[in-house]
Amino acid sequence: MMTFQRWTHDLRATALVFVAAISGFVDGLVAGEWRVPVGGNAFRVEPSPGGNNLRRNGVLTWGDSKDVYAVFVHIDRPAELSLAIEAKALQGESTLETRVGERSFSTKISGTEPTVHAVGKVRMDQAGYVRIEFRGKSRTGDSFGEIREVIVQSDDSDLKVDYVRNNEGNMFYWGRRGPSVHLTYSLPRERNIQYGYSEITVPVGKDPIGSYYMANGFSEGYFGIQVNGPEERRVLFSVWSPFQTDNPKDIPEDQRIAALGKGPGVRIGEFGNEGSGGQSFLVYPWKAGTTYRFLTEVKPDGEGRTVYTSWFGDKSQNEWRLIASFRRPKTDTHFKGFHSFLESFDPSYGYIEREAEYENVWVRDTEGEWHECLKVRFSVDATGGGRHRLDFGGGAEGTHFFMKNCGFFSNTVKAGDSFTRTSTADQKPQIDFSTLPRE
Repeated sequence: MMTFQRWTHDLRATALVFVAAISGFVDGLVAGEWRVPVGGNAFRVEPSPGGNNLRRNGVLTWGDSKDVYAVFVHIDRPAELSLAIEAKALQGESTLETRVGERSFSTKISGTEPTVHAVGKVRMDQAGYVRIEFRGKSRTGDSFGEIREVIVQSDDSDLKVDYVRNNEGNMFYWGRRGPSVHLTYSLPRERNIQYGYSEITVPVGKDPIGSYYMANGFSEGYFGIQVNGPEERRVLFSVWSPFQTDNPKDIPEDQRIAALGKGPGVRIGEFGNEGSGGQSFLVYPWKAGTTYRFLTEVKPDGEGRTVYTSWFGDKSQNEWRLIASFRRPKTDTHFKGFHSFLESFDPSYGYIEREAEYENVWVRDTEGEWHECLKVRFSVDATGGGRHRLDFGGGAEGTHFFMKNCGFFSNTVKAGDSFTRTSTADQKPQIDFSTLPRE
């Protein structure tokens, strides 16, 4: 026998479906519908990044009226969009304010079962990212409710909408981190390269927490600078073990990376979860707007092993600091696979744009001759390649290459494009290798 409470709940649900139908939020009434899960597409943007209101099960619930959350979707052309949310009230009822550009909508949330709540219509006059913001206006319970999905509909049957669609492969995490971008440098053929040299300048304001600006990447490791927190920045240099594992404790003794030396203040350890190996870092207060230089040597030791050594310095101070020297077993190689990359490693900050200029890039062969790297190939990881995120870019401007990612900007660069920078032959590295610190 149906209880009075169940009857009133069903009646309310029927009424909501009827209202949704009038607004167009029933399958089949529009040309296209896209259900955007907040778990992979939402960020707290005010008062600061972070928070724990985006839950592991992919829903968003919060109770502080100061918090503002933004969901981002990309459209490939101008369009009129009808917006709704699938949401429920955990207790009582609440009112949310939704903002898209200069438009603002008020939506009441009630009912303890997930229900489609119509928001309103917006006209987007340009292709690119649409920022949909949510604020809590009032509530009778402890929270403003629980949002599961943002629903986007359009009468344009050709409209293409991109966003993080699901959590397959942990894509909610990777999607919120944002796309990683890479530059692969063209090297001289039939030369054994011993040293790779590059310089990085991070523009002021393009250095949010969770950024790694990798300068000298090579086939067996990487070297660059990162932003670890509000008060901490690091210079990081790592070499992978030839043994393939994400757990450094599983590496056999004869395949472990050996530390041969390190500079003052440098910490040596192991790393995992992306392959495993030896890692070193220096806590160093590098600054945006300052140019830093990076030098990496890759040299076989003649006994089936290879030694990797990296130095770092402020270019304006003409300094070189030893970061570390590692020996990799079962390896007989020179400097190969020269590349740089830019990544976001903190999902909470994945909506903030970061950028770096890669300049004056050179390699030096075993005969002592320098070769300028003037051409690169641009690429992006699976987050960008799979169209989960499209806010990535790169290219060449004058004497430097550049890369940028995150921030939900709309001028994407095609993966596989090549770029050529202007020569800096007058700035060829002048290094006295005999005086470089080795320990």
